[in-house]
Amino acid sequence: MSRSDRAIAAALCRWFESSARALPWREPTRDGYRALVSEFMLQQTQVSRVVERYETFLARFPDVQALARAREASVLAMWSGLGYYRRARLLHAAARRIVAEHAGRVPCRADDLVTLPGVGAYTAGAIGSIVFGERVTAVDGNVVRVLLRLEGAEVSTAQGRALAEDRALALVQATGDPGALNEGLMELGATVCTPRAARCDECPIRRWCVASKENTVDSIPAPAQRVAKKKLWCASVVVEDRQGRVLLERRAPGGLWSGLWQAPTLERHDRRVRAAEIAAHVGIGQVRRLASIERVLTHRLVRFDVYRGVGDVNGTFKSARQLRRLGMSNAQREVLAIGGIPYMADDGAKGGKLLACSSAS
Repeated sequence: MSRSDRAIAAALCRWFESSARALPWREPTRDGYRALVSEFMLQQTQVSRVVERYETFLARFPDVQALARAREASVLAMWSGLGYYRRARLLHAAARRIVAEHAGRVPCRADDLVTLPGVGAYTAGAIGSIVFGERVTAVDGNVVRVLLRLEGAEVSTAQGRALAEDRALALVQATGDPGALNEGLMELGATVCTPRAARCDECPIRRWCVASKENTVDSIPAPAQRVAKKKLWCASVVVEDRQGRVLLERRAPGGLWSGLWQAPTLERHDRRVRAAEIAAHVGIGQVRRLASIERVLTHRLVRFDVYRGVGDVNGTFKSARQLRRLGMSNAQREVLAIGGIPYMADDGAKGGKLLACSSAS
């Protein structure tokens, strides 16, 4: 190991100790289960959203045994608001594997962690190093960006990942606290060495940063090639019965929003769903369009036309109390709020772009 690597690692650890954000999973004494939950939640989700849901989820499932015993429907309901519900299913499966094969204790080695459902190299490395002090790396997108800028490496995506892995391993080997080193790299990328408008004057390792010296920070890493998102047109209709209960249906297993509850919805990939089509799907004569919203997902651009329907129909109706216990996507929570369901309006329906409002049929 080089003297500069030891200096970089020491500077990062000192900075992290003094400057890290106060987040609920960063307790003085780290716990493997709580770390597992936070890492699953943080995948492809903003930290602010995880902060809102983390303690509530743990209050319902305080340990791995409680999560393993729970029904999947209960886990999905407590996950509502975080999106990417496949993560909830995988976390649930991981808890059951831990109980069945590891005597209810989260494994302490990355090689064992990575055998759990939904746990990849990054998550295994993060938990192994941060909770258990194992000398392993945890390289996510933030860490790749920090290390490529540190090296001044304007390389392809594949080359960049390999280079970042090598540099992360060298730094982990140069420190006495692998967890603080890994978390310091993540934190630096999330708060200082950001994709745009990096605050280099606040960086604890600026003196060693080649990109800072060569004024190439903004060009590293090279931008990824953009892939056009597939469009999905949806029409959802909100129907209440005389008791104020809401008509719902459950999505089929597999695919987008697998197994979650929703207002009756039709989808098309080639064009918008017509009002007559969604009315026929529910079995009522007429619907009134209220608004349209968009959801931007990883690989899709989803547009919802939200309708309100009136009529006596057969189906599954849920009360306000039952609604709050169901697993439901943020998009569908917003659909219900637009449809005039008052007990959904304050329940985390965020993120949709309102396109239009209309009273037309």
